[in-house]
Amino acid sequence: MPGKKILMLTGDFTEEYEIFVFQQAMEAVGHTVHIVCPDKKAGDILRTSLHDFEGDQTYTEKLGHNVTINKTFSEAEDQLDQYHAVYCAGGRGPEYIRTDKRVQAMVRHFHEQKKPIFTICHGVQILIAVDGVVRGKKVGALGACEPEVTLAGGTYIDLSPTEAYVDGTMVSAKGWTALAAFMRECLKVLGTEIHHS
Repeated sequence: MPGKKILMLTGDFTEEYEIFVFQQAMEAVGHTVHIVCPDKKAGDILRTSLHDFEGDQTYTEKLGHNVTINKTFSEAEDQLDQYHAVYCAGGRGPEYIRTDKRVQAMVRHFHEQKKPIFTICHGVQILIAVDGVVRGKKVGALGACEPEVTLAGGTYIDLSPTEAYVDGTMVSAKGWTALAAFMRECLKVLGTEIHHS
């Protein structure tokens, strides 16, 4: 089976691990991941953040490593039919890119075409900005996103930090500590089988 093409939606200060770990793992098994950000071109730099829980009432945020965008946003817009799935990485990027009408149109494409949608942590904020995407779905995300999921007509699933949840072709997880389970379920939805000899 040929590898699939996955569109990753990001913005400045998207969670570092949720970009790097996802991209590298998917590419290791033969899939292509295009990292895009509104108004950025292939070769531009994306600044990332690293969120952690260190005993405070909410997460802390540190500066992560820079990521090089590998696909021009406008090109991805014009080639949506070529992508098999969309991935909404978390962190702080989703809170502002979700208001971009072009990002909303991309998500709407994947929803209407019934293509797989992957979301982790704050990534669900991108999905709830498009009417109907989470309605009737069971979705995991960072706990702070529960009210938004509920108001958008979804059912928030309070997953453990290392679990992922699958509802049809939507895969979700609470945060980067669940990346192993999350990617395992994403691969199943993509039809990827890994065999050990």
